[in-house]
Amino acid sequence: MYQNLKNFAVPKDFRGKSKITVQLWWLIEKTLFAWSPQFLYSWRRFLLRLFGAKIGKGVLLRPTVRVTYPWKVSIDDHTWVGEDCVLYSLGTITIGSHVAIAHGVYFNTGLHDYKSEKFEIGAKPVVIEDQSWITNDVYIAPGVTIGKGCVIGARSSVMKSTPEGYVCYGNPAIPVKKR
Repeated sequence: MYQNLKNFAVPKDFRGKSKITVQLWWLIEKTLFAWSPQFLYSWRRFLLRLFGAKIGKGVLLRPTVRVTYPWKVSIDDHTWVGEDCVLYSLGTITIGSHVAIAHGVYFNTGLHDYKSEKFEIGAKPVVIEDQSWITNDVYIAPGVTIGKGCVIGARSSVMKSTPEGYVCYGNPAIPVKKR
């Protein structure tokens, strides 16, 4: 047998907060966060901070951004997060300052042990360093660090960390030229 999901269990304290807090956040995210007009950036920053996210000055998050566990997210000053981005924050997501994140970017920190029949869940952090630009429809895998000043091309899959100051693209994304 490759995997037996009836034996799967989420480890104690994996979410980082109680089940009630998790459910309350998901309710707030689907209503007060998602229904807010686009220009209410300060309202969305407030809601994320209320649930433990570290959000810097001048951060712009669109109302369609989805955050699994805000208490595992840190976004530094003057960063933009575009429409339909998903911060799947089973592990920590750290985004630096002056980072431009376009639409439909998927930050994935979660993974499963495919070699185990129990299919254990785990997490690895994702880090986006200062002054990077992540363009449309990019996938960022668990454990990846995007180097300072990188540009990640549209529809790329970033499976490994990228060096500072490079334009990277492809599936999997590779450094192509200096920025």
